[in-house]
Amino acid sequence: MLLGIQLLCPSVWAKNIKADGLQRSTPEAEGISSSAILQYIDAVEKKNLGMHSFMLLRHGKVIAEGWWKPYQPELRHIVHSVSKMFVSTAVGFAIDEKLMTLDDKVMCFFPEYLPDTITPYLEQLTIRHLLTMSAGNEPAPVFTSADGNWVKAFLATPLVNKPGSKFVYSSYATYMVSAILQRVTGQPVRDYLRPRLFEPLGIYAVLWEESPAGINCGGWGLRLKTSDLAKLGQLYLQRGKWQGKQLLSASWIEEATTSHISPQPDLSPDKCTANDWAQGYGYYIWRCCNNAFRADGSSGQYIIVMPDQDMVMAITSESPDMKEELNLVWKYFLPAVKDKKLPNDKDAYNALMSKMATLSLPMPFDKTTLLDDKTVVRHYSVEPNELHINHISVKVADDKCFMTLVTDDASHEFVCGNGQWIYDKTERKSPYFVSLRHNSSGLSPFDIAGCFAWKNKNVLQIRLLYLEDNTFETFSISDDGEEATVTLYRTSDTKLPDVRMKAHIE
Repeated sequence: MLLGIQLLCPSVWAKNIKADGLQRSTPEAEGISSSAILQYIDAVEKKNLGMHSFMLLRHGKVIAEGWWKPYQPELRHIVHSVSKMFVSTAVGFAIDEKLMTLDDKVMCFFPEYLPDTITPYLEQLTIRHLLTMSAGNEPAPVFTSADGNWVKAFLATPLVNKPGSKFVYSSYATYMVSAILQRVTGQPVRDYLRPRLFEPLGIYAVLWEESPAGINCGGWGLRLKTSDLAKLGQLYLQRGKWQGKQLLSASWIEEATTSHISPQPDLSPDKCTANDWAQGYGYYIWRCCNNAFRADGSSGQYIIVMPDQDMVMAITSESPDMKEELNLVWKYFLPAVKDKKLPNDKDAYNALMSKMATLSLPMPFDKTTLLDDKTVVRHYSVEPNELHINHISVKVADDKCFMTLVTDDASHEFVCGNGQWIYDKTERKSPYFVSLRHNSSGLSPFDIAGCFAWKNKNVLQIRLLYLEDNTFETFSISDDGEEATVTLYRTSDTKLPDVRMKAHIE
């Protein structure tokens, strides 16, 4: 059964972007020119930065927002290490509620998992050290323990540096903070934050990966909407206050966003000046150039807070150059900010609106009409293979391709568009989850978008893009009328090999 199929179109965006509870305004009304924003969009596209979305707020109001199809406002997006800022926020709430202090010793929370020998460094390790990425591990640990007890594995990992003395980025340090929060609150971090942060800010349907032990991963795995990221940034800009209510103490915001350690202490002062990764590190929050601060995640996920400009920007992407993403924010927005309202510029504003309504990622295939719009139906039995795919059916008609994929334990149905993306949902795991360390429990069904094209009259190509984690699968079915070959290509950064399968036409 196909779930929730719809074409992604601007009218859907227009309906959905009003549901997040954020107030809208025009750029000029808040002191920024529409032309500067348009220039920014043109620049990120020209540099092929793989943008999926952005939302820009000034004075607490959304003044520009855009999603590159097939991404759209109501879809969640993996934020990778931006997850850490949410863990830091949870620590702030727990400290406000006197459930912990920054100087609490890590070993005291898990006496049952301690190694036989307690080293002096382990004895000194505190929550503060975990928050500043200075726990003492080097290199950063990665765990694949058979019993899934990452806490025990972390505590058993030798600490080679004195805690607090050296910055070594570690997502498993954040996992330890998540585990501590779960122990002191009796809840996973996601559930602990729900009444304190998510519900007051209107953030719903939050998904967060868990370890095999049922602990939110903390340092990664959170899936949120672009507007959700913008809201957290705005809460920090407002020093913990939301709609007139102090949700989180201003003192925590101040401390969490202050530099407590240098990530690159050996850089010369002149090389530090324009380096956004050398300005200092707070509690899972990076200091930036221009007196800004940010949360960032792999492949260009950002919450950027600019207090001097009273501005917040949220970005999701699959970017090959995270530094350039930040450089373009500074280049196009900071000089454009004015203290007063600007005169209306109807032409520039309309040009910006027109541009944002047509944002789209490049299609992987061009639209094709090789078969003169004839309906094509094929059924293939697939020889034994490592993916346990044993049957594939395809039906191509009316610019849509319907594919049924049958494995040993499930049947999955997909619909794809010819020269356009079609939105769907699936229980099939993406390449992200197929890779070893990712647990998909409780996260499905997954949002996907599909497209197809005929490479030639004998080769059908089908792309499935998993929108929540930005990985994809491409099925290439080569059919000579008697035998067929099915090749599955997957996102390269998952390090999953391509798979070639022989098939027989039924």
